[in-house]
Order: sequence, then C-alpha cells, then structure tokens
Amino acid sequence: MSLSLLWVVVLLIATTSTGIMLVRDWRWLIIFLAIQYAAMFILALQHWPTGMAAVKVIAGWMSAAILGMTRSNFGEGETDTTDSLPQGRLFRLIAAGIVGVIVASGTPIVDAMMADAGMAVSAGSLILIGMGLLHLSVTDRILQVTVGLMTVISGFEILYTAVESSILVAALLAVINLGLALAGSYLMIASNAQEVEAP
Repeated sequence: MSLSLLWVVVLLIATTSTGIMLVRDWRWLIIFLAIQYAAMFILALQHWPTGMAAVKVIAGWMSAAILGMTRSNFGEGETDTTDSLPQGRLFRLIAAGIVGVIVASGTPIVDAMMADAGMAVSAGSLILIGMGLLHLSVTDRILQVTVGLMTVISGFEILYTAVESSILVAALLAVINLGLALAGSYLMIASNAQEVEAP
C-alpha cells in the first residue's frame, strides 16, 4: 500500500477522533466511530492478512451499531449544549492540538520500540490512544465514555498488530470491543430507566 495513502488514513483518524470530541449529536458520534474503524482496518492491513484485519472493522461496526440502536431508543433531551470552559469546543480543540504535538514528537520513538511498525501505523495508533484518553478526561456521559474507551483500545490494537499476528488475539480483542459496546448499552438503558423512575 502506498505511503501517501497511509498518511491520508492517519489524517482521517485524526479528523474523526477530533470530531468525536467536538460533536454534540450522538448520530455524528456513531458515524465518526464507524469511519474510525474503517481507517483502523487499513492500518491493520500493514501487518495482518485481510481476513484478520476484517475482524476488527466488523467488530467495530457491530459495536457502533449496538451503541447507535440503544441510543436511538431514548429522547433527544440528553444532548450536551454547554459551551463553557473547560468543556467548550475551543478548549477541546486546543487540547487536541496538544495531543497532536505530543504524538508528532513521540511517533519516531514508539516506531523504533515497536519493531519498526511503520511511522504511519505508529502515528495512527498514538493519535487514537491520546485522543481517546483526552475524550475520557472531558466527559462523563455514558455513550461518550464508551466511545472514548473503544478509541483507546483501537489505538492499542493497531500498535499490537505489528507485534502479534495470532488469530486468537484478534478474536479476543474483537470480543473486548463488543463487550464494551454491550456494557455501554446496558449502562445507558439503566441510566435512562433511573431518570424515568425519578419523580
């Protein structure tokens, strides 16, 4: 695969992970998550065969569908409309820029440590890990926390493809993604039920 295409994929990952932090509508959140898994598939192809890499994108899309179907059953009253710092979009954009600077400086070191995984693969994984951790630090909503955890694990999975090519590990990581989506869906349903029962 051409190097320029890989860097386009890394740029797509940076855009979607930043979009996940900035959007307020849950529909866009799910769309960005699905695009992120498609980009992850392309990076995983650098070290894994197509069948094993396809497991990642299928599990990711199934997880996004689980979260989207669960969230679609609720009303529209849960959207976050606050614009105050530090929760505002400007703060999140600046924080995403700081993560980008850290990723740019750390990518060559991580690439050398991870058996020369490739600069694009290392950069894509570090972006996902960094943006996922940032997303976890600025939100407390169940859907966003679940997506943040899935983003962090996606970054780890991309980096791990350069080290391990076991089918069992690929299946285990897919089960972890699906388990996170199911746990997030359950917590959303339980939280919504509590809000409905509250006087």
